[in-house]
Amino acid sequence: MSKRSNRLIRSYFVEATWQSLRFDPVMQEYYRKHSGKDIKKVLVKVARKLLSRVLAVIKTETPYQVGVVK
Repeated sequence: MSKRSNRLIRSYFVEATWQSLRFDPVMQEYYRKHSGKDIKKVLVKVARKLLSRVLAVIKTETPYQVGVVK
């Protein structure tokens, strides 16, 4: 992967993070827990959490469930 594609994937995950913050209460809670800090850093934290959830979905081959913590 080139640096450009890494940048694209990162930007896609940040956009997906905004959507997860709108609809997933667990992600909203995680975001609020870190609020008051630099907004960009908090978004990256939430995006990494989203990435780990996506990887878990891929590995376990189960659908993503909104609001579920495992």
